[in-house]
Amino acid sequence: MTDIRRAVLWVVLTMSLLMLWDGWQKHNGQPSLFSPSKPAATAPSAAASGSAGVPAPAAAGLPAAGAASAAPAAVPVVSQKLVIETDVLRVSIDTLGGDVVRAELPHYLSTFTPEITDQLLQTVGLQKKPDFKPEPIVLFDAAESYRAQTGLVGTKGEQLPTHHTLFAVASEDRVLKEGANELSLRLESAEVGGVKLIKTYTFKRGSYAIGVKHAVVNAGGAPVAPQLYVQLVRAAATQGGNVPFAPTYTGPALYTDKAKFHKLEFKDIEKGKLDFEKSASDGWVAMVQHYFTSAWLHGGDAKREFFANKVAGTGGPTYAVGMLYSLPELAPGASAAQEDILFAGPQEENKLAALAPGLELVKDYGIFSILSKPLFWLLDKLHGILGNWGWAIVALVVLLKIAFYWLNASAYRSMAKMKAVAPRINEMRERLKDKPQEMQAEMMRIYKEEKVNPVGGCLPIFLQMPFFIALYWVLLSTVEMRQAPWIGWITDLSVRDPYFILPLIMLAANLFQVWLNPPAADPMQQKMMWIMPIVFGIMFFAFPSGLVLYWVTNTVLGIAQQWLINRQLGVN
Repeated sequence: MTDIRRAVLWVVLTMSLLMLWDGWQKHNGQPSLFSPSKPAATAPSAAASGSAGVPAPAAAGLPAAGAASAAPAAVPVVSQKLVIETDVLRVSIDTLGGDVVRAELPHYLSTFTPEITDQLLQTVGLQKKPDFKPEPIVLFDAAESYRAQTGLVGTKGEQLPTHHTLFAVASEDRVLKEGANELSLRLESAEVGGVKLIKTYTFKRGSYAIGVKHAVVNAGGAPVAPQLYVQLVRAAATQGGNVPFAPTYTGPALYTDKAKFHKLEFKDIEKGKLDFEKSASDGWVAMVQHYFTSAWLHGGDAKREFFANKVAGTGGPTYAVGMLYSLPELAPGASAAQEDILFAGPQEENKLAALAPGLELVKDYGIFSILSKPLFWLLDKLHGILGNWGWAIVALVVLLKIAFYWLNASAYRSMAKMKAVAPRINEMRERLKDKPQEMQAEMMRIYKEEKVNPVGGCLPIFLQMPFFIALYWVLLSTVEMRQAPWIGWITDLSVRDPYFILPLIMLAANLFQVWLNPPAADPMQQKMMWIMPIVFGIMFFAFPSGLVLYWVTNTVLGIAQQWLINRQLGVN
């Protein structure tokens, strides 16, 4: 029974690792282990400035897949990119449509931090180039058809200003000045169908939430009832985040108070297999990726219609997700305004929750959210006390070990007793190897006499597994781990150990733990008991150091408890 128990545990562990590795491979554009590889779609080029179609008015239904974009002008339109800089954002806005076409986050670097780069270069005897400069994370990027767009549609099909309309700049400031807390950029469209659209972007110090005010002016001679759309457009081939092998969701999402959080896979949009709440008086839409997100938010109750569709692109499949609002009918000379928020920044759970209901759900915990959220809360509190995310991980694992101490003790006592009776079992197997039925009866007699439960070590491990997998997802999804140091050589918990010290400790700990366990009776199975920890340990060489630190701490504490119990029971 003990052989079967260990075999089952190793099979579960191996399959979990294979599925995890397969997810990482697919996330990074590599072929799956379980399905034929497919050619990757080519990312659309920067020329796709008008790639996204204009949403249809509500009266005609929501946008359909493959909606065509507006016809290009006969004369090329000359636009300019306006660069706005604050302390946390560097945003480019295109005057063609007033789109946000690029958003750089200077506090989050997409390459190694300078400290890590220096370390790596010094190990191979090189010096850092004088012109070396880490690149910031980029969310919106016109070169990859990733944009935030807004515009108007007419309920009767009339032409109104859209994201294909050229806007004029009505303000001059581009940089948030020292001592200032706010910066605004005002864009005005020409009249289209007798209607003028004025967009005002407001940036605040220390904030990734951009205020966007849309003022609609009826400058014509007839009443008009426009609808306002806000949407996020992105190429499906684009992958988010910079952490290697991150098996996290990349794609559109929406939220309503009634239906809650809902992911919209690119492939489901492509096939038209979408099932989400089409209209509500609350909610938001987002483009989610590992560690970061963009989202359109609207405070207060306002009737809105949600849409997600495929739009025209010039280099590959491109998709849009957005919301459509009905504005009041405007008499000639009248105006109306609506204020929205465009968020473009890191998935800092507490700050997201304060911005909009449910927005913190873009931080992807998978199916273990019910356990991951309280674990993150505890990890965040420990960080507040200790001031270091690495030590917070260690402290959290210690607390979990304390919480599960008696459960683990039961498992380790069972393993220790199994190891103690192993010589008797092996002698009996050799003696009765030609009498299987008598061997089985004698084995059960020994177990009963020694009060050993052959499966006693399994249940406690399986009961704890959801908690440790949930903690794994917390560490994988927490943006605060990016570029967060621990000690000495570990200057970024989100990237792998530059000197592989933690993975080597993990490998040694795995092997020592096998030695502590009772040996398998079958020689081939015993060899597998030694080979599997080596394979498992080698995989940790590619894991972010924060995850390896978690596993090392958990394993070392487990070894200490098991060794102590073995001594108490007199097992060597």
